[in-house]
Amino acid sequence: MLPWSIEFAGRLEELAFESEALRGNRLGDPHVRPLWVYLPPGYDDEADRRYPAVYVIQGYTGQLDMWRNRTAFRKTVPELFDQLFARREAPPCVIVFVDTWTSVGGSQFVDSPGTGRYHTYLCDELVPFVDAGYRTLPAREHRGIAGKSSGGYGAALTAMLRPDVFGGFASHAGGGLFEVSIRPFFRVAVRELRERYGGTFEGFFDDFRSRPAFTRETDIHLLLQYGFAAAYSADADGTVRLPYDLQTAEVIPDLWQRWLEWDYPTLVPRHANALRSMRAIYVDSGTRDEWYLDLTALWLERELTNLRVPDLHVELFDTTHAMIEYRYPIGLRYLAERLS
Repeated sequence: MLPWSIEFAGRLEELAFESEALRGNRLGDPHVRPLWVYLPPGYDDEADRRYPAVYVIQGYTGQLDMWRNRTAFRKTVPELFDQLFARREAPPCVIVFVDTWTSVGGSQFVDSPGTGRYHTYLCDELVPFVDAGYRTLPAREHRGIAGKSSGGYGAALTAMLRPDVFGGFASHAGGGLFEVSIRPFFRVAVRELRERYGGTFEGFFDDFRSRPAFTRETDIHLLLQYGFAAAYSADADGTVRLPYDLQTAEVIPDLWQRWLEWDYPTLVPRHANALRSMRAIYVDSGTRDEWYLDLTALWLERELTNLRVPDLHVELFDTTHAMIEYRYPIGLRYLAERLS
């Protein structure tokens, strides 16, 4: 009933998945996670038909129930996907909405002693579970992954690391190119730590957890930088180490290098064959993105073109980092057409 909801042409199943990979994680976050599986129109009527599957992951601070958050006069992402299939504007797919939230904001979709084994959870637990329970086409040629912001980075990263699992990805305003998109904000964090929190992240978290989140402009920088460090530069015992001096914001070379091992300039050459094997690569970003991720998109366009990947689409559009949920169906259609 508009404007509160729509009647889906397909249907959305809501499950709880118990993950062994996430059990006992360093942060003490739940190992039982919500999982949504969207089944397209006609799924129940054609008992022998199988479908491509697209896994959708969220940006930093995302948790699964946020997919229901509605902006005034606009549809939610699940509603947009359902509309796409109801209008027959894309081949039907099974859509898997994945939760990778952590108590520091996100996981960056990697296995880390600082956060947990989120890469294993996604690739080695959820994918077999979905293929066993639903009529997917259980092959990498028919399986894609998509996301926005850190989720866009996660989509590209996961496809590069596991081309045996995923045959295409869509990255909307995806992170990456850390020297450009995140290192300039280290100085912002250091100044804020000095002025408000006694120069420590412990001071920040004590304050952050005592009040409504994100009531200070710098909250997102501090949370994101700590969460990235938990993913990229945690020690084997889970101790989180920031890659910069907390007084001057100068990078600490060995710790910063641990971050760069997870960045595109290192990953793309290393996984060139995996990228060339993709059946579909879709990248977009707003030209006024606050994290300058339009520059990341253009870097990917240049480097992937030089690698001669067979199917690449890169597009810039006039907006910021926020409120770009309307782009998801565009990337999904691109994947669906090529993974069907």
